[in-house]
Formats: sequence, C-alpha cells, structure tokens
Amino acid sequence: MYRSSRRQFLKNTALAMAGAGFLSQELLAAVNSRELIGIQLYSIRAEMGKDPLGSLKQLAAMGYKHVEHANYINRKFYGYSAGEFKKVLADLGLTMPSGHTVMNRKHWDETRKDFTEEWKMTIEDAATMGQQLVISPWLDDYYRKTADDLKRYMEVFNKCGELCKKSGMKFGYHNHDFEFSQQLDGEKVFDIILQHTDPSLVAQQLDIGNLYNGGATALEVMKQYPGRFESMHVKDEIKSGKKEEPYESTVLGKGIVPVKQVIDLGRKSGGTVHFIIEQESYQGKLPMECMKENLLIMRKWGYK
Repeated sequence: MYRSSRRQFLKNTALAMAGAGFLSQELLAAVNSRELIGIQLYSIRAEMGKDPLGSLKQLAAMGYKHVEHANYINRKFYGYSAGEFKKVLADLGLTMPSGHTVMNRKHWDETRKDFTEEWKMTIEDAATMGQQLVISPWLDDYYRKTADDLKRYMEVFNKCGELCKKSGMKFGYHNHDFEFSQQLDGEKVFDIILQHTDPSLVAQQLDIGNLYNGGATALEVMKQYPGRFESMHVKDEIKSGKKEEPYESTVLGKGIVPVKQVIDLGRKSGGTVHFIIEQESYQGKLPMECMKENLLIMRKWGYK
C-alpha cells in the first residue's frame, strides 16, 4: 500500500510540475503579448504643437504603433476631443495605451473626500481613448511637507486607482528626481510612494533617466522593488553642464545609462510591459531624427 501510494504521489507530483511548467510558459506568453513599445509625445512637443496630425503621420511611418500623450487641456488631446483623437490615431494604425495628466489639488475635494468632476471627466476621456494607464507625472509639494502628509495623500492615489479600475484602467505615477533626493522625516519620497500604494491599483512608471539627477540609478531601484514597474520611460542621459540638472537626455545607447541592461531587467523581473521611449534634449539633432534612431536601437535590442 505504501509503495502504491508513493508511486501515485510521485506521479501526481510529476503531473503537477509539468502543469506548472506549462502554466509558466502560458503566463510568460501572456506577459509578452501585453508588451509594447511606444513614444512619449513630449519628445516631439514643438512638432505636436505646430502640426499634431502631420507629426503623428511621421511617427507611424517610422514604425511606431503606440503613443503616450502629454497634452490634455479642456477635455482635448492636442486640440481633439477624446473621440476625435482616438479616430485620428486609429486611422494611422496607432493606439494610446497611457497618458500623462497631473492630478493636483484641484482634483481632490478634501471636504467631500471625493474627486472633483474635472478629474472624473479626465478618467472618462482616458477610458474613451482606450488607455490602460492614467499617469500623473508630478507630485505637488503641498502633499510632501511631512511624511504623514504624503502617506495620507497616497490614500488618494489608491482611491484614484479604484476609480480607474471601474473603467478597466489603473492609475499610475511617473517619477522625476526629487523623489530620490528629498527625504521626509528620514524617509525618501519614493520609498513612501512605493510602500503606501497598492500595486493592484497604482502602477509605477519608472523614468530611468530622470532619477540620475536625484542621485539614484534605475538598476538599484528596480532591484529594491522587483515587479513594481509596469511602465518605463526608456531614456539615456549625458552630462548637461547645468548645476541645477547635471544630466540631460540623449539618444539611447549614447549616454551613461545601461539602457539595455535596465530594460532587460524590467522585462525579466520588473513587471514591465510598457516601454515608452522619451528624449527631451537633442544635442543639435532634430527631435524626429532622434525618435527614428531610438526606435531602430530598441528593435536592435530585441524590442518590437
């Protein structure tokens, strides 16, 4: 009886392990199917300001399939309503899985403990666009006077995540540099954000270039918080010669950031599925030329 039970145990274990292996492959395939390469349109902000349609046509011709906005004013994206802009993108074979809109003091009513109608409409328009992430790229210093102030505001982040979830989206936050250089009651702002937001509701978009001006490196941060970075701003940095911001962005592979190593780690253990190219400084080159070069480099590295 023991031998029979033992054989059955081993058989069941083998089947379970085989199933786990199959499941791992399935999960890996699911993750890869969600992976996308995009461009943050702030990279070509002047061009988008002058001729958004023509600029988008150029990006599509280069081979870009996904964009991330940085312009939402009076319920319009680059002058288009949500419905109009979605059609403009669709006609060019583009989608907008994420976008940047700062959530600030005018969007949260502390008295009512609820979001204002303006912010609710922001979420509504993002859903109309088919976004997966609604990302706030700034944190008002009003909310980071003390560690307790910031921790209380992180509850609002989580509530915004719940609001976005109702429309099938997640709220997200995008770092600059102060999150790593500023401490509140002995805690880094970035640590407070990561430790007091619910990963199931609030995504983190790691800007792998911005943090250099805050004295941090992407590899260190990703190893500290594995699996927390669904989205990433893929960026390289060189010395700027400016005292206030010692580093500025440049073409991928030309600076001090080990970009490929960082994005590979994001793919492997960072939980990253959105790889969004961004470049804000061009060292004499045309922004569009840089965007074409950046996409070619990403493809060379195996990111399609």
